[in-house]
Amino acid sequence: MTFKTTRLRDAITFALAVGTAAGGSVAFAQDTTDTQGDAQQLDRIEVTGSRIRRAEVETAQPIITLSRDQIQNQGFTSVADILQNLTSAGSPAISRAEALASGENVGGYYIDLRNLGAARTLVLVNGKRLGITTSGLQDLSQIPVSAIQRIEVLKDGASAIYGSDAIAGVVNVITRRNFDGAEANVYLGSFDEGDGFRQSYDVTLGATGERASVTLSAEYTKEDPVFARDRWFSAYGNSGPNFPFSGWSAISQNGVWLGNVDADGNFTAPTCSSGLCTVNAGQDPRNPANYHNLTPAERANANQQMMLQTGIERRSVLVSGTLDITDELKFTADVGYTNRTTDQQIAGYPFNYGFGLVSADSYFNPNPAAGDAYFYRRLWEVPRTTRSQLDTLRVSLGLEGVLNFGDKQWDWDVGYLSNRNTSNKYGRGDANTLATARAMGASYFNGATGRVECGTAANPIAYGSNYGNGECIPFNPFLPYGQAGQGSLSNPDLQTFLFPEYHDAGLTTTTIYSANIGGSLFSLPAGDLGIAFGIEHREEDGRFVPDAFNQGGLSTGLPATTTAGSYSLNEAYAEVEIPVLADVAFAKELTFNVATRYSDYSNFGDTLNSKFSMRWRPMEGLLFRATYAEGFRAPTINDLYGGIGGSFESYTDPCAAGQPGAGGPACTAAGVPATYVQLGQGNIPCTTLPCQTNFQFLSGSNPNLSPESSTSKTAGVVWSPKFVQGLDFTLDWFDVKIEDTIADDSVDLILGDCYVSNIPARCAGIVRDPNTHVIRNLFFGLTNLGAIRTEGYDFGVNYRAPETSFGKFNVNWQTTYTSKYDQLSDNSPETLWVGYVGSPGVFRIRSNLGLLWEMGDYAVSYTARYYSGMKESCASAPRPCSDAGHRDVYGAADPLNRVGANTFHDLQFSVKLPWNATAAIGANNITDHYGPIMFTQPNSSFPYYGGFDIGRVWYLKYQQRF
Repeated sequence: MTFKTTRLRDAITFALAVGTAAGGSVAFAQDTTDTQGDAQQLDRIEVTGSRIRRAEVETAQPIITLSRDQIQNQGFTSVADILQNLTSAGSPAISRAEALASGENVGGYYIDLRNLGAARTLVLVNGKRLGITTSGLQDLSQIPVSAIQRIEVLKDGASAIYGSDAIAGVVNVITRRNFDGAEANVYLGSFDEGDGFRQSYDVTLGATGERASVTLSAEYTKEDPVFARDRWFSAYGNSGPNFPFSGWSAISQNGVWLGNVDADGNFTAPTCSSGLCTVNAGQDPRNPANYHNLTPAERANANQQMMLQTGIERRSVLVSGTLDITDELKFTADVGYTNRTTDQQIAGYPFNYGFGLVSADSYFNPNPAAGDAYFYRRLWEVPRTTRSQLDTLRVSLGLEGVLNFGDKQWDWDVGYLSNRNTSNKYGRGDANTLATARAMGASYFNGATGRVECGTAANPIAYGSNYGNGECIPFNPFLPYGQAGQGSLSNPDLQTFLFPEYHDAGLTTTTIYSANIGGSLFSLPAGDLGIAFGIEHREEDGRFVPDAFNQGGLSTGLPATTTAGSYSLNEAYAEVEIPVLADVAFAKELTFNVATRYSDYSNFGDTLNSKFSMRWRPMEGLLFRATYAEGFRAPTINDLYGGIGGSFESYTDPCAAGQPGAGGPACTAAGVPATYVQLGQGNIPCTTLPCQTNFQFLSGSNPNLSPESSTSKTAGVVWSPKFVQGLDFTLDWFDVKIEDTIADDSVDLILGDCYVSNIPARCAGIVRDPNTHVIRNLFFGLTNLGAIRTEGYDFGVNYRAPETSFGKFNVNWQTTYTSKYDQLSDNSPETLWVGYVGSPGVFRIRSNLGLLWEMGDYAVSYTARYYSGMKESCASAPRPCSDAGHRDVYGAADPLNRVGANTFHDLQFSVKLPWNATAAIGANNITDHYGPIMFTQPNSSFPYYGGFDIGRVWYLKYQQRF
């Protein structure tokens, strides 16, 4: 047998033909006939989810297939955006609207199936793993869209076939091979508002000979950022335009004087009545008489400086080649390189007295006789920016061959994979706290130079921006943004002195050696008994090193320490496919499949996971299928060997007045009175909830973690009625349960368990101030805690109408109905399952309707993306609360606000041009629809769900083939 055969290509083409535009509907394999009318057997292909090659494309598992043509009918420029619109996709992991997200993974594109977490969805490229971060996330931005032939999405657990992480499903990206000629594409797009400009340029070159082929794809893509100030829902604060000043911070860019304290601890109040004093416009902040009460409009609206959607730029090259060494031995190679840069910007740091006071000896102290001065000052002049760069080098080499034993054919392959991710992050906008201490220390006016300088006249400090050389420039935190004067932060030299550039660096490597063989052992009355087995050795090594300033706690940035570690594993698997019945009454086919995988990890031990499936075809056009699968997810390098990190969390204190725990036994035991009002940034009483704390909470890794375990069950039916040619229906039930979940506790979950559910073990790490009762410290590290379960249905309809004088029509309708999505917060027998269906991201119903019309050189494609209504916890009045009487599973008051469904419409018109080209114009969200205000800011740093469109995008596409 030779590898270069048109029959194999026909089999792959047929597999794509029975896929659908939005995925999932599967027709039945048929015999093809040659021009002489003789039966021709299709070559066998490997379908995602099984290692046994077969001519039939229908499987016992629900699989979505997205072909290249179907991808090009959409107006998206990244693999992640394409996959995010599948109805089975969950909330976007680290969405581009989460401007406040930080750490190694920020800037990447990830896919989360079934809302089970991106780390529980395995991503493959040509059947082999994509490289991971230390947190186990696989960045889809590494894959150039121009190189994709098709994408197969297995919506079922597959640990028995692929090992760890394949709990929610598997995404297998198949790249282009055997390409002849050249193809170039240009994409240009932008929002109606004129921002978020998108551009993509790619070229694919290929040549195929008798025994060899090579394909090269190169791509450049760039998407400009969108700022929160340029959208109505994010410009005004944390509650939208109907609640002005909501969420604005008292740590203002105008500068706030809070009073003074002397060496004996005696406090002197400032001159204004509120205690939050800011200087009158244009007046001297050194004079206490020049201050007034800080007004709501003078507080800081951080959204004015924040990116609503981060900017991203990618450069990718992928070279794929094959060489038929003999008729039965082939060498394959894939070599890819990607450079991805992501830009973030958030508001200048909310600098305050927690990093030091303004010295009594400072020239700028409003009341030096009373001692050091307390202050607030948003560092507005220097917004915090982060540029995240990821360089990926991926090399996959393999040998594939065929062995013939009598009339039985066996396919084998051996492979080597190396994936190397090098990450660098460059940040600016966090202050060097050693420099700020010097800049707010003793200073005086030097008459000779006409400027304020650090030190004293008797003991001056050299004026200059080089902190390392002992220089200093004084800083006046009471001088408002935009007002000139001595100590102004608008001084570029002062900015250089206070704000160094920070550098975080990371490196992760994945190395895999594998060998597989599969074929037929012998023939049974119903067909060949197929078998596949193989071995794999994998090594994961990772390191992420934060800047030395952050490791030492010497900047206003979040503290973080080094993550470093490695592990290796050896695995072996076996899969058997047993045909039981064929071509008998009520059993055109009955086949069972059994697979099992043994994994031995260097860091925690071994695990065995198995899978059982069946497909029963009682007659042509009707297929029943079912699976039961065991799965697992091993702890990642970051889970086991990660450093300690800090963050300023937003939460709702259950002990605060009006909250469900107020006055309850746990709150009383903690010394919190029922009249307590939660305190936020600057120890200011919170007027809206959730409210951001003034204190850093810590989180970190756990070297004693064990793997997660899961069970997945599916059952479904595929019906292609003979009386309507081209019509397919699919209906699949899914049920997934994950136990011993590796969870990073949320602050709200810990507080709820402690103070509302009265679980004493959950109260141990909560530290409150004995006087103010505010939570000053809380550790929410990783642990094997609780469980997740989800259940629902996937329904699909695909109709490929016969061609008429009016053209060809294709209708595709895909719907996911989630009946259950529950979480168990811990393993205590008193803890109850809490349901989250209807929460943002966990939609009860997601549905896509796609229509495609083609006639001659013209085509129009339309897609409607439907999301059912959402619910969220009610925030503080006067925000709406439509279900104020709702109670949680424990019977406690749990008021909710519910909002309606949302539908986004996409439209594209394309035309084939005489010079072998295609042009298209289209719009995503053509009706310019927006979702509702979401006060809990789900998957976002703003009051809007981070998975929704943020406006209408118009785009132009042009393809030239040579």
